[in-house]
Amino acid sequence: MKINSILSIFAPKDVKFFPLLEETSDILIIATEYLCELFSSENRERTTELCKLIKVEETKGDKVTGRIFKALNETFITPFDREDISELTDEMDDVIDVVNRAAQKVLLFSPQTLPPATLRLAEIINKGAIEIQAAVRELSNLKKSDKKIRTHTKEIKRLEEEADGVYEEGTSSLFRSDISPVELIKLKEIIQELEKSANKVNNVGKVLKTIIVKYA
Repeated sequence: MKINSILSIFAPKDVKFFPLLEETSDILIIATEYLCELFSSENRERTTELCKLIKVEETKGDKVTGRIFKALNETFITPFDREDISELTDEMDDVIDVVNRAAQKVLLFSPQTLPPATLRLAEIINKGAIEIQAAVRELSNLKKSDKKIRTHTKEIKRLEEEADGVYEEGTSSLFRSDISPVELIKLKEIIQELEKSANKVNNVGKVLKTIIVKYA
């Protein structure tokens, strides 16, 4: 048995990590809501504003991530293994980072149009973020909420599979269209970033599933 596990029997666990993880999941929700609006907006000024707002959320996420790692360095007894807290933090931060990259590519490339697949992918990413938020909020009561968390991880996996289908269909449609090669390259890169975001959401689900197996 690990020293941390033995000591945890006798020492109180520091629960500051739960609100910090929840704060990260809240930021993820806001960023993905902006992402959905970004890919549904036809107003150039609003599109630019949304890209900047997503960047603001990405910066907020980085700051919370820093606070979590600072707390890990200063805390002796954690609610569960610090490696799991670290990995969950990293993976959620990665989702926010890739969502921001997708938005910044829209700002950088300024494509003439955005195909339907981009909005569909953004909506899937947002749904995945909602599942993450719900699962993270159950972590403080892990032993009683393991079934709820497991349900959320299954839905996250299903959404990732749905995103794969939308990505393949959307990419195929691009190559069948009559848009210019330059526009094709722009849109392909944007769709790829969205698909990466969906994969990152699934990575969070995998970490949550690991935590359930180990501690529930």
